[in-house]
Amino acid sequence: MPPIAILIALADPTRCRIVEILHDGPQPVHVLAGSFKISRPAISRHLRVLKQAKLISEKKTGRENRYALHAEKLKPIADWLAKMRGSEASYTVTADQPPAKKLVPKSSALPHPKPVLAPITAPETVTAAQTTVAHAARKARPAASVSQMGFDF
Repeated sequence: MPPIAILIALADPTRCRIVEILHDGPQPVHVLAGSFKISRPAISRHLRVLKQAKLISEKKTGRENRYALHAEKLKPIADWLAKMRGSEASYTVTADQPPAKKLVPKSSALPHPKPVLAPITAPETVTAAQTTVAHAARKARPAASVSQMGFDF
């Protein structure tokens, strides 16, 4: 099974670059932030994701936060990739080999649920009185309030 949590943490190019920078040694947050053209809060969010995946740790020294990489935490990825690369030979097929038996059944052999169809009914006739009542109800509604953020309540 692949180390999903670590792969998710490394799925962002900014976080991969942070890992590359920290590979050279622990760095204070201002050095990390200076390496990117994004805001410091954005860097902090990326660092939080890496910390949650236990790829980095934070050490506070006075007013400075230094981040360090735990390179040994990348070993499960390297092991999984090596395993996948080792099984690469099993995917290679030559012309003199017969095709392997399919382990997955054809989709036609799988049971399919029957679709549920709703009965079709004829539209009801709407009287003029019903239309007038619906129109009056729409007019009577207060306008939706909008907050400063632009969301309707």
